[in-house]
Amino acid sequence: MNKIKILVVTLCFLTINSFSQKKDKEYQIRTIAFYNLENLFDTVNDPDVYDEASPIMESKGDTAKIYQQKLENMARVIAQIGSKKTNTAPAVIGVSEVENLRVLEDLIANEHLKKFNYGIVHYDSPDFRGIDVALLYQKRYFKPVHSKNYELKLADNEEGKKQTTRDQLLVSGYLDDELIHVIVNHWPSRRGGEKKSSIRREKGAALNVEIIKEIQDENPDAKIITMGDFNDDPTNNSFKKVLKAKGKKSEVKPGDMYNPMENMHARGLNTLGYRDNINLFDQILISSSLLDTNKKFEDYKMFKANIYNPRFLINKKGRYKGYPNRSFSYGNFTGGYSDHFPVFIYVIKEK
Repeated sequence: MNKIKILVVTLCFLTINSFSQKKDKEYQIRTIAFYNLENLFDTVNDPDVYDEASPIMESKGDTAKIYQQKLENMARVIAQIGSKKTNTAPAVIGVSEVENLRVLEDLIANEHLKKFNYGIVHYDSPDFRGIDVALLYQKRYFKPVHSKNYELKLADNEEGKKQTTRDQLLVSGYLDDELIHVIVNHWPSRRGGEKKSSIRREKGAALNVEIIKEIQDENPDAKIITMGDFNDDPTNNSFKKVLKAKGKKSEVKPGDMYNPMENMHARGLNTLGYRDNINLFDQILISSSLLDTNKKFEDYKMFKANIYNPRFLINKKGRYKGYPNRSFSYGNFTGGYSDHFPVFIYVIKEK
């Protein structure tokens, strides 16, 4: 009997001691995020694109004032994403629905973001409305070494006219001292219906596969993150059949992409609402090399994935109660933020 007691006490001591050692470890944590900025357009008409139909250009009222408020709102949100654990804004954040380099420069110059000294990676895309994707990064944490935009080529429409959409942006760089590769996406919309338009998003997924293969051919263990507004949920064919993303860590094999948002989707979480439907179009996926399979954090691994949806970003009344508190509605500026919630992941490693 005494031997059993001694054994139990010994095991308890070892467990507590082991926990204490883990607890005493210090970790470096960074936020990597994505945010659809909902029509961040300037007030200048660009004759080369159809920007005159943008909500800001069509708004009733002082468009210059609306533009400044829109910048203020977007900057306020970005500054807070992931800050509870890191005490700073995202080290890296992909953005979509931005018109050009100028609006990005105005955005990072806003008082909410100025102190973070963000850099920009941006290319003009062939999208007929002139909207692009881009990557913002805090220069003290991330140093780009390579970037490239990949055109997503679509078939001509029924009238024989060329269809254009957003490029996919690849940025490779060092997050502190580790090379990571980030792909920023804004896949084609569901205009014309989900089923009819699905082929366009499946082509978007196929282009992602090509980019990922290009990276992994150079280094099979490359750390890859693909993020964006995919206009598809985690369970759609673009993810499950083309990208072959895995929703369970136990199913992930070397070279696979893991989608932490699939579990969120199964639990009914969402990043936007449209016509009485809720969707989780905004997602961040990681390669197997960023998965914490052995619970060792000697180099950067994903710790947690989240949707950033504090109360001030949520519509509190009316038909769209619970939806994102958007910026524009029926040609009017609402004073809100975006029709999408941002998403983010924490990556951590031992100091």
